[in-house]
Amino acid sequence: MDTETKTKLRTGFTTGSCATASSKACVLSIINQKKIEQIDIILPKRSRLDIQINSCEFTTNSAKCSVIKDGGDDPDVTHGAEIFVDVELTDNIGKIEIDGGEGVGRVTKPGLGLEIGSAAINPTPKKMILENVTEISKEILEKNGIMIKVSVPKGKELGPKTDNPRLGIMGGISILGTSGIVIPYSTASFAASIRQQIAVVSSMNDDNVVLTTGGRSEDFAREIIELPDHSFIQMGDFSGYTIKQCAKQGLKKVYVAGFIGKLAKMAAGVKQTHVKGGKVDMKFLSELAKRCDAKSDTISKILGANTARNVQEIIMEDNVDGFFDEVTKEACNQMRQHSEEKIPVEVILFDFDGKVLSRDKKE
Repeated sequence: MDTETKTKLRTGFTTGSCATASSKACVLSIINQKKIEQIDIILPKRSRLDIQINSCEFTTNSAKCSVIKDGGDDPDVTHGAEIFVDVELTDNIGKIEIDGGEGVGRVTKPGLGLEIGSAAINPTPKKMILENVTEISKEILEKNGIMIKVSVPKGKELGPKTDNPRLGIMGGISILGTSGIVIPYSTASFAASIRQQIAVVSSMNDDNVVLTTGGRSEDFAREIIELPDHSFIQMGDFSGYTIKQCAKQGLKKVYVAGFIGKLAKMAAGVKQTHVKGGKVDMKFLSELAKRCDAKSDTISKILGANTARNVQEIIMEDNVDGFFDEVTKEACNQMRQHSEEKIPVEVILFDFDGKVLSRDKKE
């Protein structure tokens, strides 16, 4: 493979996009009473994506369609899996309901932002399905409701190969995705892209940069930090590497913005925060809670917590003052160390609705 081909990695689409495309194809096949072979869907950032429909069967009031998951050049265990959707018209006029069937996991533990007992279909894919189906269903919804059931026949065997069992999602895979598209990266190409973005900031004579862990934290950071577009860089999981590069380029200030999961890992000194790079250290978080005089049953709950999000819920329910400040303080210290004490750092911790839970800076 030559270098030219190497740099042009092929994007794919998420299980959420597969479920959305299958849902839309089902509804269209009922409306038009014909087989749908290709569909275009609206993505969260408002662009559209064409997806091939693999199978399509329909009657006058029900349909079953499927899409083959394509992870592009960043395939994960769900790459090549067939994502099915069954749609039935119901008597629940005007209502669109979404559930999981065979091979879609069920939530058994708190801390995932999903109800216990519900199907593991994340909020963004749910929103995508609703938006895309609503767009074409106006006439149907005047007389009927729509029941959408997502299933993944291979999901049961794929689930254990993901982090789902550890997170308490049992019986299958999750329907995921925050953008609808899978952007592939090898460590080398992602690192190169980060270096390039930092070089752009430097060459524009700007010396402030905002490093975020992903698209949502970037959107929230943009609402509270006024800087040019090019000053916002998604560092993904490469926090240690990225801040080192900022120091090398002589930048003057770094903001680091994210949610509890990644920031808790940074605070504990993890430089590469990918979910597969080890789970959040609950012992470490329990020590931070002890510093804030948390009660012993709160400490026990943290030690038995499922996710960092779960810890956030525990802290808020038990009113532990100062905990989030400890997280940002430690994350700030660690990031400052990774920059070899060369750059002032400000760390911002958001909750999942974009509210600032804590900010800390170290000059």
